[in-house]
Amino acid sequence: MERSNIMNYRIISFYGILAIIIGILVGAVDTVFGRILIAVSEYRDARPQFLLPFLAIAGLVIVFAYQKFGKNTAKGMGLVFSAGNTQEEEIPKRMIPLVVGGTWLTHLFGGSAGREGVAVQIGATVGYTFGKRLPFYDAKRIMLVTGMAAGFAGLFETPIAATFFALEVLAVGRLDYRSLFPAAIGAFVASYTSHFLGLEKFTYSLDAEIAVTFPFIMKLLVLGIIFGVVGGLFAKALTDTKKWLAEKLKNPYQRIFFMGLGLSAILLVLQMGRYSGLGTNLINASFHNEAIHGYDWILKAVLTILTLAAGFQGGEVTPLFSIGASLGYWLAPFLGLPTEFVAALGYASVFASATNTFMAPIFIGAEIFGYAYLPYFFTVVGISYVFNNNRSIYTGQLNNFI
Repeated sequence: MERSNIMNYRIISFYGILAIIIGILVGAVDTVFGRILIAVSEYRDARPQFLLPFLAIAGLVIVFAYQKFGKNTAKGMGLVFSAGNTQEEEIPKRMIPLVVGGTWLTHLFGGSAGREGVAVQIGATVGYTFGKRLPFYDAKRIMLVTGMAAGFAGLFETPIAATFFALEVLAVGRLDYRSLFPAAIGAFVASYTSHFLGLEKFTYSLDAEIAVTFPFIMKLLVLGIIFGVVGGLFAKALTDTKKWLAEKLKNPYQRIFFMGLGLSAILLVLQMGRYSGLGTNLINASFHNEAIHGYDWILKAVLTILTLAAGFQGGEVTPLFSIGASLGYWLAPFLGLPTEFVAALGYASVFASATNTFMAPIFIGAEIFGYAYLPYFFTVVGISYVFNNNRSIYTGQLNNFI
C-alpha cells in the first residue's frame, strides 16, 4: 500500500476519533441547554402574565452581554457561515455561554424563537476550536461541519438529518462529502449521548392510509408549492425585517427595548402567550387533533420574525416546524387528506424551503414520522425546495445557483 494512502487512512481515523469526542461533548452541552430550556418554557407557560411584560428588560440584558463580552459573536449563525465558507473569522468560545444564556432569557420572558441555532452554534464552536489546532488541510471547516452535525443531532436526536444538514447548509448546491465520515460519527454520538442523558425527542408514528393515485399526486404538488412559497416568504420577510429595523432603530438597545414592549403586549393579548416560545404547543395540537386555527401559522411566523429581528436569541427551525405543521393541519380538509399526514409534510417542507436545504428535511420527516413515508417527504420537500425562490433564513449561505 502506498505511503500516501496510509497517511490518508490515518487522518480519516484521527477525524473519526475526534468526532467521537466532539459528539460526546456537544451532546452533553445540548442536553443541559435543552433540559433547562424545557423547564424554562414550562415555568413561563404556568405564569405568562407575570413574565411576558418583562421581555423588553430581558432584551436589554441580552444586548448588554453581547456588547460587553461578545465581540463578533453577535453575528450568531452569520459568524458560523463566515468561518465555514471564508475562514476569515474566528469563532470564540464565549459564543456558547452568550447564545445559551440569551436564548434562556428570550424563552423565559415569552419571545417567539427556536433553539436549533443555539445547538448549531454550540457544535460549531466546539468543532472549530478543535479544528483550528490541527495541521491538516481544511481541518477547521471539516471539524466545524462535524460540530454543526453534532449540535443539531444532540438537540433533535435525528442524526441522519443532522449529518445532511451540516453537509449542505453552508453552500447551496454542494455537499461537503469530505466531512461526511466525521460528521456522521459526531451526529450519531451526540444523538445517543443526549438520549442517554435524558433529553426528550419528539416522534410521532403516522398511521395514514394512502392510495397513490393521479389526484393524490396532484395534491402533493399543490402542497409542495404552498409550503415552498410560505417558507421562502418567511426567509425573505425575516431578512427584510432585520434590515428595516436596523435602519430605523440603529441603537440596538432601543431596538430590542421598544420591540420587546410591543411583543409583550401582542403576546399577552393573543391568548396569553399561545405564540410564545418554540411553538411545540402548536406542533402537539396539530398531531393530537386539538384546536388549530387558520391564522395560527401566520401569527407564529410574524411573531417569530419580529422577535428575531429585534435581536432576541434563539433560532428559527422549531418555529418553522410549528408553522408547517399547523399550516398543514389547516390545509388537510380542503384537500381531503389525513390531517396528521399533511401536518407532517408541512413540518418537514416549510423547514426545507426556509433553510434552502433538501436532504436534511427529507430525513427529518423519515426519522420523526417513519421511513414508510419517505417517498412522500421526498416528493413534497423536493417541490418545496424548488418553489422557495432560492431564499434562505441564513444570509451567510453561499449560493451556487445565483
